[in-house]
Amino acid sequence: MENKNSNSGLLFVVSGPSGVGKGTVLALAVKKVKNLHIAVSATTRKPRTGEENGVHYHFLSVEDFKSEIEKGGLLEFVYNFENYYGTLKREVENAWKSGKDVILEIETEGAMKIKEQMPQAVMVFIKPNDINSLRERLTVRGTETPEAKLKRLDNASKVLECAEHYDFVLINENGKAEECANALVAVINASRLQD
Repeated sequence: MENKNSNSGLLFVVSGPSGVGKGTVLALAVKKVKNLHIAVSATTRKPRTGEENGVHYHFLSVEDFKSEIEKGGLLEFVYNFENYYGTLKREVENAWKSGKDVILEIETEGAMKIKEQMPQAVMVFIKPNDINSLRERLTVRGTETPEAKLKRLDNASKVLECAEHYDFVLINENGKAEECANALVAVINASRLQD
């Protein structure tokens, strides 16, 4: 799957530790940029309260996810926190066919797989101003058990070490998601100018 030809648009990959506010930043950025599609990832985890299938994730059974793996229907996938996560190829291809650039919000492991397959993808890492603010965000979010929150915080240190493999590193300070979104918009616009 090529990233840039007459039938495809740009591919932006956004990663960062759990709880850093990636989803909030992307939601703000997509309102400021035309022709940008946030790809909906697939997962085998159960929906959280308020999450909708096809909007927040494509919620798949383990069997359906493994079927997508076998038929080559995933651009990338990882197994994290006892669930599979991945990007459906058709999600990206359909957006490109409609003339939109695509942005993926994925884990660092999947992002490195994308970078290997598509070195022209624009890699953006979002990090917190410090680990304490990340701890606060995960606590306020309240979507994980204390054990799951500890796992995510332990994983955050490893994830933060991956920032050096990205083209751009943005900081999402508490209460300043709008500023981080503006920085992401600047990255998108600059990348489009290089096209």
